[in-house]
Amino acid sequence: MTHSPTSPSVLSPRHRWKVLAAGVAANAAFSVAFSGIPMTAVLMRTGYQLDNASLGLVLGLMGLGIAVSELPWGLLTDRWGDRPVLLAGLGSTAIALVAMALWAAPGPGHVPGLGVLGAGLLLVGLLGGSVNGASGRAVMTWFDASERGLAMSIRQTAVPMGGGIGALVLPFVALHYGFAALYGLLALLCTLSAAMSWAWVHEPPIAAHPKSTEAATPKHSPLRDVRVWRIVAGIGILCAPQFAVLSFGTVFLHDFGQVGLGTITAAMVFVQVGAMVMRVWSGRWTDRRRNRPAYLRACSALSVVLFAGLAALVMAAGTEAPSLPLRGALIALLAVSGVCVSAWHGVAYTELATLAGAARAGTALGMANTSVFLVCFLTPFSIPHLLTLQGWPVVWLAASACALVAMPLLLPRKSAGPQPGACTADLAQKVAKTALSRST
Repeated sequence: MTHSPTSPSVLSPRHRWKVLAAGVAANAAFSVAFSGIPMTAVLMRTGYQLDNASLGLVLGLMGLGIAVSELPWGLLTDRWGDRPVLLAGLGSTAIALVAMALWAAPGPGHVPGLGVLGAGLLLVGLLGGSVNGASGRAVMTWFDASERGLAMSIRQTAVPMGGGIGALVLPFVALHYGFAALYGLLALLCTLSAAMSWAWVHEPPIAAHPKSTEAATPKHSPLRDVRVWRIVAGIGILCAPQFAVLSFGTVFLHDFGQVGLGTITAAMVFVQVGAMVMRVWSGRWTDRRRNRPAYLRACSALSVVLFAGLAALVMAAGTEAPSLPLRGALIALLAVSGVCVSAWHGVAYTELATLAGAARAGTALGMANTSVFLVCFLTPFSIPHLLTLQGWPVVWLAASACALVAMPLLLPRKSAGPQPGACTADLAQKVAKTALSRST
């Protein structure tokens, strides 16, 4: 490591914000790829000569790669620490994206096969899955209970931030410079975020106190905790409506709403920016009110209503070309639905990591992200089949049903006593604060 745990720059109480910044950068860099590539779905369908079913498959493969790799990356993070995992993951993801720029980008007279494109996106997902658990564990170990909701929500803004950048930039790059330039740009972003992790991400000063570190470890693994699994399942299921908007929202607006590329881009950027704002606000608000379960219940209930309303609006439009007012209503309702179903992530992840304990946060977040990205694979894979069955109304009704199913799962059952992981983690944070105050 560049700094030892007792280095003045690491011991500074303000260093936790640098760690958070590096975590945000890592998540944002990968999110530009993960959330941004689907924003080019219309161009990808043309450039790679795909039908809707093939498009859904390749868009889902990156999510499948993340789902398969999240839990192993989380376990490695708890064993090795945040820094080695972030550096290995971001560096190898950049290499994979460079390989895609060289061999998996369509060009004049050359259209890569479905297998090459799918394998490339699957590999990017397998390697990029490292950033989620590692950066989340860093937040849990560097921030105490009074700031974790805000810090985790700020970290989670990286996902819509990256998605917003991707929605704004990637369609333009793909349209004017091609997919080789797009993959090269994504590789550069991963390299830059790896450099930030190299400079700033270290274990907190408590790592120098073995007894304190041992005390912060819960007795049981999150893999054996039913309450953790309930929240993990709820997080994954509630992500299905979000991924429906992110993966096929552009296709919906283009094919059904007959909306132009500029308006589609603006709508998707609004979804991502709105999600960023709501995640920061909700993290701070629930830290103060200590009402995370109630907030999660409200987000789920509102998502049920909004997506059911979107399905009703599509049915009202029928098969004819929508009028200008109806087109505007479709755009607005899709955008608001996308913001609502993306606003809760930081709160849910904080609740989950607190339940598991700071020392096991990497494993718990890996479990959650495995659930999330398994749904990320299944959602775009399923939508074309739902479209063939009954069209867009059934797609949005299915999204509403997912939010309804997730609602009770996101509310942890009450236990007779305090959470072991949460109490010991808070004790560890107090020891860390004492060490910081004595060393500065």
